[in-house]
Amino acid sequence: MENLYLYMLAALAFLAIADLVVGVSNDAVNFLNSAIGSKAVSFKTIMIVASIGVAVGAMTSSGMMEVARKGIFNPGEFMFDEIMVIFMAVMLTDILLLDFFNTLGLPTSTTVSIVFELLGASVAVALIKIYADGSGQNITDLTNYINNSKAIEIILGILLSVVVAFTIGAIIQYVSRILLSFKFEEKPIWYSAIFSGFAVTSIMYFIIVKGLKNATFMPLSIKEFLSTNPVAFISINFLVFTLLSYLAVKIFNAKIYTIIIVIGTFALAVAFAGNDLVNFIGVPIAAWNSYEVWSASGIEASKYGMIALGEPVQTEPYLLLIAGLIMVLTLWFSSKAKAVVKTSVDLARQDEGKERFNPNFLSRNIVRLTIGLSNSINSILLESYRKWTDKQFIKPVPVVSAQDAPAFDLVRAAVNLMVASVLISIATSMKLPLSTTYVTFMVTMGTSLADRAWGSESAVYRVAGVLNVIGGWFFTAFSAFVAASIMAIILFYGKGYALTALIVVAIMLLAKNYLSHRKKSQVLKEEDELQKSESSSTQGVIHESAATIAKVVKRGNRIYTSAINGLATQNLALLKTSKKQILKLSTEVDELRDNIFYFIKNLEEPSLSASNFYINILGYLQDITQSLEYISKVSHKHVNNNHKKLKFSQIKELKDLDEQLETLFAEMQSAFESRSFEEIGAILNNKSQMFNVVKEKIQKQVERTRNEESSPKNTTLYFGLLLETKDLLTATMNLLEEYFNSHDSSVEPATISTED
Repeated sequence: MENLYLYMLAALAFLAIADLVVGVSNDAVNFLNSAIGSKAVSFKTIMIVASIGVAVGAMTSSGMMEVARKGIFNPGEFMFDEIMVIFMAVMLTDILLLDFFNTLGLPTSTTVSIVFELLGASVAVALIKIYADGSGQNITDLTNYINNSKAIEIILGILLSVVVAFTIGAIIQYVSRILLSFKFEEKPIWYSAIFSGFAVTSIMYFIIVKGLKNATFMPLSIKEFLSTNPVAFISINFLVFTLLSYLAVKIFNAKIYTIIIVIGTFALAVAFAGNDLVNFIGVPIAAWNSYEVWSASGIEASKYGMIALGEPVQTEPYLLLIAGLIMVLTLWFSSKAKAVVKTSVDLARQDEGKERFNPNFLSRNIVRLTIGLSNSINSILLESYRKWTDKQFIKPVPVVSAQDAPAFDLVRAAVNLMVASVLISIATSMKLPLSTTYVTFMVTMGTSLADRAWGSESAVYRVAGVLNVIGGWFFTAFSAFVAASIMAIILFYGKGYALTALIVVAIMLLAKNYLSHRKKSQVLKEEDELQKSESSSTQGVIHESAATIAKVVKRGNRIYTSAINGLATQNLALLKTSKKQILKLSTEVDELRDNIFYFIKNLEEPSLSASNFYINILGYLQDITQSLEYISKVSHKHVNNNHKKLKFSQIKELKDLDEQLETLFAEMQSAFESRSFEEIGAILNNKSQMFNVVKEKIQKQVERTRNEESSPKNTTLYFGLLLETKDLLTATMNLLEEYFNSHDSSVEPATISTED
């Protein structure tokens, strides 16, 4: 039996490492989103600062390990074998749940997940004990096993943190923007000095109270001073940092807002590792401590009560160091961490763009009610005040392309970090269980709303995104409780067999999610992805958009061939692939059309003819994708419904047509990739020949229908394919003519200048 527990410990060690990876991937959003979104410093610098913070925080997290040992359940009520079942169930559930959210790119709370997993697993085992021992216990005796007050605190913490963080973030950002405006760098030095004093003081207090309060190297005298004289400590810090900031800007011309962001990123990274490390390794360490005391006792596992878990135990420093190193490596190499950060940054960005979330009934009505409330408030405000505030919110015209522009400015990034630091520090000092993820995310959302980043063009999408994330948080709590309960029941009765099976299933699911995410990332980076045109003249657009046309032609050729081959061989899988490919291509073309507004805004006055050319080209691209979409859709529908196969003569004609189109598309691809626009003329010379081929096929089918065709479905499908191919050719030839007529080799292409 002892071997079983050794296997459990080995499995828990493996799961701890894996949980560190998926946990950091999820919680990186807590300390990276403000720095990355503002582009205050280079990405490499951000990562170095965050890595140092994570390493420092990991080495100071020992005291927090008590949460996993006795924070949720009463360990003395459980035997050693039951405790091991609880810990095993928790770790298996935690890693799968967090990895699921990471794969979706949604930030969730590792604190809430671990708490509700511990709660769910311990409740399940407690109920088994209550109804199995025949001692007359009933459901009300569950309170003897569970720390009910802690669970209630966590639930209240979720609700409060969401509302409070959003509201305070919005208020502070509104006041900061009113005072500093978007032209904050033009304000007098003392403006930024006072702002820096507030920000750095709150962040430094946060580092000490939240990040380093459990550090063994923190002198007791400092801890006592902080607890007895917090106001004096804050006041002294404010005066010192305000003076230092003023001198730094005055003498050294320091970028004070950038410094605030760097310090804030470090602070949140320290706090994350110092307080959330328990979420990843607290359970395995508690399991190891349990095994040590049990193995030394010589008592049977099912009879040894785990009272020892209620006693304080210091975690070995080398374990914290190893955990910190794994966290740092994950921070650098996890693509899922970047995906989770991207969700938060996208929802908070200042400008409109591609929205990830679709609006829903709730988001539409929230936006509608908010607009009504805003109009009501504006109606009672003084006209002079409204004009002044509107002036403060005027955003400067960016001097870089939309792709290179920051999602929000330095002031908002600094406010995000400052407010999150203050709220978490206050909650920590009051011993309230706030989630770092919830606070940082909701502060970011509140500041973006107050900063008028959610305009009428984007509000309904951003609100839908926030609702999705918040819904995911509550789903985390519910699913963590239920899944951990089920895991515990399976392990309790299945013993070693269940343990082996669950670990195998967990590894398979993690591998599947990893491969799925990797594939999705590769698709996003694939060489055939369409690029927006940013040139400022017709000739510039012609040269720049040629790569896009070549990619559309290449992918369109592949889609058409897949549809015809799938139809000929009744290959449903190939037809499904064709449908997916054309849907993706159509979406990318739609995104290019959505970029027309920004393209035209960037045009130089004498070059407005470029807009007509670009709009026409996008129209032809959309016609091409619509034809390919119809061909793929009807082919898939025909085979999926098990309709009669096409005749051999029809398939032969379609293959012949496909070969003709392959030649056409290959010549087009070559011309556009090499920018040899003169070759387009030679392709256009064969225009009538291509249309005659389609016309000939249509005529043959008419004759077949009159004399020998007996299947209405086949006739409808075949005519549909031929007519849509004709439309495909029309759009393709129109596109070629547009390029051929607009291209002028004597004119050097002009592009938008980003130098100012």
